[in-house]
Amino acid sequence: MIGFYNYSVILTYIGLASSVFGMTQIFEGDYAICFLCLLLSGICDLFDGKIARAMKNRTDQEKVFGIQIDSLCDLVCFTVFPAMIGYSFGLNHGLGLVSAILLVLCGVIRLGYFNVIEQERQQTTTENRKEYQGLPVTSVSVLFPLIYLAKNAVGSAFPYIFQSFMIIVSLLFVVKIKVKKPSLRGLLVLATLGILILVGFWKGNLY
Repeated sequence: MIGFYNYSVILTYIGLASSVFGMTQIFEGDYAICFLCLLLSGICDLFDGKIARAMKNRTDQEKVFGIQIDSLCDLVCFTVFPAMIGYSFGLNHGLGLVSAILLVLCGVIRLGYFNVIEQERQQTTTENRKEYQGLPVTSVSVLFPLIYLAKNAVGSAFPYIFQSFMIIVSLLFVVKIKVKKPSLRGLLVLATLGILILVGFWKGNLY
């Protein structure tokens, strides 16, 4: 079979599978499960890079494959999937359509640019990346579930708020701002935040 198969891409594939399952739940109208799947994909992405770097005997082809497969999965998980969620909230002939298109388009531009820069960087240094240019697409896995938790508080204005945030986040993907890459401690904080969001969804489904 074509491709590379090792433990360095396991979490990447789990995250993709989670998002694809989440897409099926859009058609079922189960948005709590959708956002849980988005969050799980984000948690997988937080740690897949560390697992890949821990594999010391990767070939150059395996490293390049890892970069490409990570970005392809990110495109599905953190742009196409949330764009489908936002579009399904309505306003799909105006704000919803614009926000969905913009999220995917800016995500593609960002990920394509990242692939070029990251491949060049790895050819010149073995140091880990310390910062990103623009907002990482994976940030939506935390931001959007947090917005969804406020759904009941904002009532009928929620679709407008959510889709407006989609546009803002889309633009942040491609603007020239520097975002510090989280340390291991930062990753643990983000993972803890993810668990708290999970608890929020769980409690919400109890009542």
